[in-house]
Amino acid sequence: MCNIPHTPYKGLEHEGHNDEHKEWSRRSFLQALGIAGSGSMMLGSHFLTASAPSPLTSAIAAAETDNILILIRLSGGNDGLSTVIPIEQYDSYAKARPNIYIPESKVLKLTDEFGIPSYMGALQSMWGEGQFKAVHGVGYEGQSLSHFTGSDIFANTDLTTTGFSGLNTGWMGRHFEYLYPDYLSDFPGSRPEGPAAIQVGSYGSLVFEGEETNYAFVTNNIEQLEQIAETGLQYDVDGVDDTCMYGDQIKFLRGVSNVTNEYAGKIHQAYMRGSNQVEYQDNYFAKQMAVLARLIKGNLGTKVYMISMGGFDTHGNQPLAHERLMTNLSVAIDNFYDDVAFTQQDDKVLSMTFSEFGRRIFENGSNGTDHGKAAPTLFFGAGLNGSAFVGEHPTLDNPDGRGNLEYTMDFRDLYATVLAEWLCVDIPLVEQHLLDHPYAPVNLGFNCSGIDFPDIVYSDGEPTIPTQPEPSEPTSEMLGAIVHKPFYPTDSMPHIYLEMAFTAHVDIKLFNILGQQVGTIFNEMMTEGSTEINIRERMPQHLAAGKYIYRIQVQDQKMSKSVMVA
Repeated sequence: MCNIPHTPYKGLEHEGHNDEHKEWSRRSFLQALGIAGSGSMMLGSHFLTASAPSPLTSAIAAAETDNILILIRLSGGNDGLSTVIPIEQYDSYAKARPNIYIPESKVLKLTDEFGIPSYMGALQSMWGEGQFKAVHGVGYEGQSLSHFTGSDIFANTDLTTTGFSGLNTGWMGRHFEYLYPDYLSDFPGSRPEGPAAIQVGSYGSLVFEGEETNYAFVTNNIEQLEQIAETGLQYDVDGVDDTCMYGDQIKFLRGVSNVTNEYAGKIHQAYMRGSNQVEYQDNYFAKQMAVLARLIKGNLGTKVYMISMGGFDTHGNQPLAHERLMTNLSVAIDNFYDDVAFTQQDDKVLSMTFSEFGRRIFENGSNGTDHGKAAPTLFFGAGLNGSAFVGEHPTLDNPDGRGNLEYTMDFRDLYATVLAEWLCVDIPLVEQHLLDHPYAPVNLGFNCSGIDFPDIVYSDGEPTIPTQPEPSEPTSEMLGAIVHKPFYPTDSMPHIYLEMAFTAHVDIKLFNILGQQVGTIFNEMMTEGSTEINIRERMPQHLAAGKYIYRIQVQDQKMSKSVMVA
């Protein structure tokens, strides 16, 4: 038996040791080692996952396009009404947000109908140069208000996703997998291209996930990618004993590691060939854009990148938080496109933002906004061939019962447009990889397929809005679908994530390991959606460090899990 660490993989329902081994496969072997992607190497205390060259690069080359896509994840749920301000609905906007609205004097009007906050003013020059489009009201029918579920849906495009259940493949991963069905058994490591995709930040990696592997070179943070880019770091696994019972899996890992090492070298070479000719600000998002600029200018050959910016879960003190975030984003985007313009690549790089949901129209009692639905998607790049606001902005005067903006643009239509019209993927394949979602392209200023873009269909002159079902008594299925999970943010405080599909009274009590009740954590009505409960803040008395049990009761449904208090 190999002398390697082994932690049995456990899904939502673990059937035991024997069943686990019956289901053992190459994929579960990798998961058991904590390796979810196609190959890994250790960097400090984190895993670095990499892929072999994807056939996507070949497909793009065959289509005679060298276009590049950058996906920018705004993690936490970006507030659309603090990003694109509807000037024609300004009175309703200001009335709904008496303490946090952006004054007219600080609204930068880009058209008579819409503007952006003055702190996003770095984008004004991009607007004037035809490199900025904003698509209104992006979302989907029955939109989840959960960070976890919402993130999964925007990655896997599966609208049947609920709680922690849903399709475990992403829209890009399915595309890669179709093009290269023998990916795991045949690494074309001698190809000159870099990895098909690079992702900074492991969270939300379903975007590039296929049935058998993750198709992106993933680093946990920008510092890791910088280290690889600067040093060409390699990790040697040749000393692992391959005579053990998992010898074939170990050989597989070695092969993957060799590809990983090769990519580390390719990334390093591209980084050294490129250079930043613009001075970027000293913040996390700007560092990501600066590294991507060097890799692109160094002709790495990677076609898809994904980076992220956190902090958008602005339940409290939103004005200052959102101003800081969107200022950083706007300045870095402007700097990036100035940078790649030095090598005349600004028209070959398209950037688009996405977030797991928007936020509500009305402010809450903490100078913030709570989880909502629709929000704008922002696009950047000279390839847009003109600046514009696209689609129909949702009305502020007729929200749903919870104060949500209703969506007017299906996010899958934007994905489809990017795949078919920017990356030049055949339309039947686009529909297949978006789970048979019918192709309805949006005119974003680029067109690879040559087809005419249909107009958005309206009913009686108004956007078609899905009706919301009337609330009803929860069924046993709804009770069984309640999601709860302990988690530990960076402050090490224990939290409970709770997600409800209906409004109900929720009672959460805390017990020690002897079964003695310690106190009540939560005892109030909770509306549909999700909440995060800080256990220490909710408990009036001091909690000693150790293991506890929380019990959630909703009607007759009782659920318990253990939680560690540090």
